[in-house]
Amino acid sequence: MSRVQPALKNAAESEVSDALFGRLGTVLLVEDEDFVREVTAEILEAQGYVVLKARTAKEARTTFRQHDKFVGLLLTDIVLPDENGCELAQGLRILSARLPVIFMSGYAKTIASKVLKDACTFYLPKPYTAESLLQKVGQVFAAGETNSMHACDSLQPV
Repeated sequence: MSRVQPALKNAAESEVSDALFGRLGTVLLVEDEDFVREVTAEILEAQGYVVLKARTAKEARTTFRQHDKFVGLLLTDIVLPDENGCELAQGLRILSARLPVIFMSGYAKTIASKVLKDACTFYLPKPYTAESLLQKVGQVFAAGETNSMHACDSLQPV
């Protein structure tokens, strides 16, 4: 019976962790437009992702520091009220060097690609569909599951 207790405890802890941080992954979503932020979060949450929402880069940094061990993806608009998403990504990469980033923007892809040129950086043009959002996010998390040490190395930036 003593061997069963730790197994039950580990299973319970795993369920709590899954409930809090999602079976598919945790996304830090940074978007200053309320409607876009809420709809994007709803789409991701409906698929099983946990979404931590921020309106500004400052809010995103605070949220990231509180949950850095669980954030598997930064999904950010390029244009934010307090600084741009590229600067935010660079700052968070100091804390987590291999943090995958998907930039969302209605502007040209070249804005993001000039700042962060690596296999952990992706682009999702606005407006996007639920399908394209889920495809891009799923691609990033799937690569992380198959090669956790170098998750970003197996991805092709788009």
